[in-house]
Formats: sequence, structure tokens, C-alpha cells
Amino acid sequence: PQREPHELYSLFSSGLQLSQSCDLSLPCCADEGSLSSTKCPQISGVRVQLEMQALWQQFDQLGTEMIVTKAGRRMFPTFQVRISGMDPSAEYVLLMDFIPVDSKRYRYAFHSSSWLVAGRADVAAPSRMHFHPDSPARGAQWMKQTVSFDSLKLTNNLLDDNGHMILNSMHRYQPRFHVVYVDPAPNSHLNAYKNFCSFSFPETRFMAVTAYQNHRITQLKIASNPFAKVSHFLCTSPNLINISHLPPASISPPSGTVQGHHETASLSRFKRSSVLNEK
Repeated sequence: PQREPHELYSLFSSGLQLSQSCDLSLPCCADEGSLSSTKCPQISGVRVQLEMQALWQQFDQLGTEMIVTKAGRRMFPTFQVRISGMDPSAEYVLLMDFIPVDSKRYRYAFHSSSWLVAGRADVAAPSRMHFHPDSPARGAQWMKQTVSFDSLKLTNNLLDDNGHMILNSMHRYQPRFHVVYVDPAPNSHLNAYKNFCSFSFPETRFMAVTAYQNHRITQLKIASNPFAKVSHFLCTSPNLINISHLPPASISPPSGTVQGHHETASLSRFKRSSVLNEK
């Protein structure tokens, strides 16, 4: 019988301690020599490549920021990967979670355009997993196309009941991607640690914020997101943004799609001034 997500989560979490202890600089929690031999054949050969890596690196060089809201906000760049090495006929569940990079809380110093340590981290938010909505699916399906977590949302609402990922603002996080083999054996829970592998990419680390602090992050988000709602970025940045410096295409998203129509910002008010201050 097909397992429910909560049951798979239980099986997966029993082996989670292994990936918690792994070096985040490694692309996979099981390196080539030591841990890979302990994984089942359906997992040991799995490889994951981060999509839009160059864009992630651009953001990382500036210090990536991701907006968290009470209602939940999608990530940009979206976390997307290409997977290889799966057993085409085996079933897998894909999940994501977010772990703190350190035990510090930060503040942004505008005079030096840098992040400074402001103290010890707040009490950790409730730990959650985000299941890819297509889970479980066979390896053949996962490997034939890019896997996108575009439905994942970030929130700072500790009482969230929508399943969003709960993060503390002004804290740094590392997204992690997990591949779980759905073992049909009746005693699979005894070998749960063998049936998953975790991947993390250092360039996807980010600071959770309720408003963009670095104006260069704001400008890069608008310039690189074809569905960006310009008015939103202006309203969530504490800095001045010169619209005249942005590429025209970044201000007017494509209009023939539902997404484009929904996200298109009204530019009539921008014509009155090329520089707007949200405060």
C-alpha cells in the first residue's frame, strides 16, 4: 500500500541525525568513501545538480535575502534541481527543510552595507519538512525533467497552520534537499537511515528578512525575476530604488500568462518619479 506523507516523514526523520552532522560544503551527506557504502543501492548512486547555479552565485556574492511574511512568501530564486542516478522503477519522495547556518541573530549596517552579529539566535522555529507535491513518484519521472519547489513558502508566523516553512527573521539559513527511497519492505523502518540522502548547496544560503536590507539584492531580484511585482519590491525595501536603472523587461513582466497577468505591476505611478522611497 502507498504510504502517507506523515508515515514517510516518520521513517525519514529517524535517520535525519546523519545528515544533520554532515558538512554543508559537501553536495551530498554521504561522501564517496565513508557513508555511501551504508546506503541502499537505490540511493547510493543518486546525484543532484542545482539549476540556475550562476544566478544563485550572483545573489550569494551580494548576500542573499529571502522575504518571510505572516501569510507566506515564495522563494526567488526558486530552488530547482536536476536528479540523476535513481532507479527508474523505484519510488522516491523528495523533501526540503531549512537549518540555521549558525546560532546568531543579525542586523544590517547601512553605513557599511554589511551584516553584523546582533546577538544570540532567537529560539528555533518549529522544524518542518516540505514534501514535493508530486511525491511519491518513480525515479524515471523525477529524472526526466527539472524538479522545482516553486510552491514552497517561507513564513515568520510561529503559529502557521498552512504547512509553510517557519523561519526567524534576521537569521541565516541553509536549504537542504532530501531524496527518500520508498522501501516496500515491511520492516523498512529498521533501515530508514539507508533509504535517504541529503544534499545542500552553499550558494543557496540566505538571510531571512521581512524587508530587503541590501538595495543591490532588491535590484537583482527585479532584474532577474520575469514575474517580479515591482511595487512589492519597492514596498519591502528600506532603500531608494532608481527605476530608470532597471532593464525595461524587468519592469513589465510577460502578459500572456496567468502568472504574468497576476504579477504585472501598474507603472502609471512610477512615471511621476523615477526614484521612490517606500518609507
